[in-house]
Amino acid sequence: MPTSAPPSNRFERRRAETRQALVRAARQILAETGDTSASIQAIAERADVGFGSFYNHFESKTDLFDAAVVDALEEFGQAFDERLRGIDDPAELVAAGFRLSTRMTESHPELMQILRHRGLGYLHSDRGLAPRALRDLAVGVASGRFSPVEPMVALSALGGTLLSLVELRFTRPDLDGDEAATNLAEMVLRMLGVPPEDAHEVARRPLPD
Repeated sequence: MPTSAPPSNRFERRRAETRQALVRAARQILAETGDTSASIQAIAERADVGFGSFYNHFESKTDLFDAAVVDALEEFGQAFDERLRGIDDPAELVAAGFRLSTRMTESHPELMQILRHRGLGYLHSDRGLAPRALRDLAVGVASGRFSPVEPMVALSALGGTLLSLVELRFTRPDLDGDEAATNLAEMVLRMLGVPPEDAHEVARRPLPD
C-alpha cells in the first residue's frame, strides 16, 4: 500500500485504519473478479468493520472502488520509483517499465490483477504510472531521444501496450514473460523513434536489483 504521513492522534489513527481496511477489501474484490456489484454489507464484513462505518469514509461504492484503484495505481508507481531510481535514460526507463510489469504479475499478483481489470479506465489518471510516463516522454522528446510526439497520444500507445502485456501474462502463463516484455519494449522504443539497433540493446539492459 502507498505510504503517507501517519495520523497524529488515536481517533485519526483508528479512522485511517478503518478507511484503509475498506480500501483493502475493495482491492481484494477487484483483484479476484473485477466485479463491483458486491453489497456494502459484504464489503464491510470483508473489511471487518461495522456497516455504518462505511459512510463515514465514502459516499458510495463507486467512491470506494475508485479509491481502491487509485491506491493500487499509486503503489504501482511507487514500486517503479524505487526500482528505477538512478536511471536517467528515458528509453531505458520505458523498457524497464515493461519488463518490471511482467515480473510483478508474479511478485504482486493482486496489484496487477487490479491493473488488468481496471487499468484502461485510469489510463490518463493523475496518479500511478501515467504522470511518470508523461514526464519520461517529455524528457525523451526534449533531449532528442524520442521523436517529437503528442504526449497524450504516446501515453495511450504505451498504456494500451502495457495493459495488453499484463493480460497476456495472465492468460498465457506458459509463455516466457521476460522475453515477451523485452520484445514489446523494443517495439515500443522503435515506435518512439529510437534507432533499431539502439532499441534492441536498451531493451536488454540488466534490470536494477
